[in-house]
Amino acid sequence: MRRKTLQVNVDSVIIGSEYPIVIQSMTNTDTADSKSTVKQIMQLADAGSELVRITVNSADAASQVANIREQLDAKGYKVPLIGDFHFNGERLLKDFPECAIALAKYRINPGNVGKGAKGDQKFAFMIEKAIEHKKAVRIGVNWGSLDQQLATRLIDENNALATPLSNEKVIQKALVMSALQSAQKAIDIGLPKDKIVLSCKVSNVQELITVYQDLASRCDFPLHLGLTEAGMGSKGIVASSAALAILLQQGIGDTIRISLTPQPNESRTHEVIVAQELLQSMGLRSFMPLVTACPGCGRTTSTFFQKMAMEIQDYLRNQMPNWRLHYPGVEDMKVAVMGCVVNGPGESKMANIGISLPGTGETPVAPVYVDGEKTVTLKGDKMVADFIDIVEEYVQSHYANNIDNKKTNKKVFDIKAES
Repeated sequence: MRRKTLQVNVDSVIIGSEYPIVIQSMTNTDTADSKSTVKQIMQLADAGSELVRITVNSADAASQVANIREQLDAKGYKVPLIGDFHFNGERLLKDFPECAIALAKYRINPGNVGKGAKGDQKFAFMIEKAIEHKKAVRIGVNWGSLDQQLATRLIDENNALATPLSNEKVIQKALVMSALQSAQKAIDIGLPKDKIVLSCKVSNVQELITVYQDLASRCDFPLHLGLTEAGMGSKGIVASSAALAILLQQGIGDTIRISLTPQPNESRTHEVIVAQELLQSMGLRSFMPLVTACPGCGRTTSTFFQKMAMEIQDYLRNQMPNWRLHYPGVEDMKVAVMGCVVNGPGESKMANIGISLPGTGETPVAPVYVDGEKTVTLKGDKMVADFIDIVEEYVQSHYANNIDNKKTNKKVFDIKAES
C-alpha cells in the first residue's frame, strides 16, 4: 500500500499516493542545442517518460527553453519539462522570464544555491518565481553536493557527544534535515505545500533505503526516488532495482528515475525502459506486453527461440506508441515464447498468446495457444511472421472495443470534475 502523500500537479501529471508512480528521465543533450534536445525529449516521451528534466545551466540554455517547449507543442508532445538548476538558477529565471513560464517544475538543489544570507536570498527568489508562475518545485538534495555548512555543524555536534555516530549516519541525517528545512523555508516564503516534491539521492543502495525510510516517516510530501550515479550496464540496473524495489514495496516513492550511465551508442531511452520493467515486474503499473521466455538449457541448443523471443519483444515495444492510443488495456497482455516441451505448453497456456517451440530432437512444429486453448501449429521459415499475425489479430479482436469504454470513462470523469 502506498504511503499517503499530498498530490502535486505538474502540468496535468499528478504526483502523489492516489496516482500511479510516475517515470521521469533527463536529457543529456546541450539544452542550448534546441534541435537535439527536442529530438531526445520526443524519444524519451515515446519510450514512456512522463516527465523530462533538462539542464538549465547557462544563458544560452535558458534562452532556448521556451523555444523547445513551443517545438514540442507543435509536434503534439505535451510532456512536462523540469528545469534542473544549480549555482545560477535565480539569475537565469530573472533574465529569461519566458524560461520560467515554459517549465512545468523547477529542480532546486539547496547545496548548490549559495552560502549564508546570499544563498537564502537566491533560494527565496527562485521560490518566489515558482509562486508567481504557479510552478511545482522539487527540492533535490544530493550527498555529492550537500550544504557544507549544515554538514559541518552536524559533524561538529556529533563529535562532541559521548558516543558519537559514524560520519555516514551524520551525513544521512544532514540529507533529510536539508530537504525538510528547505521545504519549510519554501512554505514560509509562500509556496503551497502541494507544490513541493522532495528527493534525497545517494549512490549507495543501503544508505538510499535508510535515508528515504527516514524522510518518508517525517513528511507527507511526494518523494522522487533514484539512486544517483547508479553506474553503467547491469551494475546500474541491479543497484537501482535493488534499492528502489525495497522502497516501492514499502509504499515509499511517487516518481522514479533510473540514472544509468549510457554505454557507447546506447539510447538514452534505455533508462526509461528499465524503470517501466521495474514497475511492471512488481505489479505496480503496466506499460506494454512482456514476453515470458525460458532461459534455455541442453534441450534448447538452437538459438531460434532466443531470437524469436527478442524479435517478438522488440515488435511489441515498437507497436506500443500506436497500440496505447487505439487499444487500451493491451499493456496487460501476456505473451510466451518457450523453447521446448518441458514447460513450453504449460507456460503458453497461461499466457494470452503463447508458442511452444521445438527443442533439440523434438518434432519441428510449434503449437500456438490462445487464452489457454491450442489453436494452430506453426512450422517453416515464416513462423515468426505467422505468430506476429496471430498477435495482431488478438489485439484487434480483444482490445479495440476498449476505446469506447475509455471514452465513456473519460466523459464520466469530466462530469465529476465539473461537478
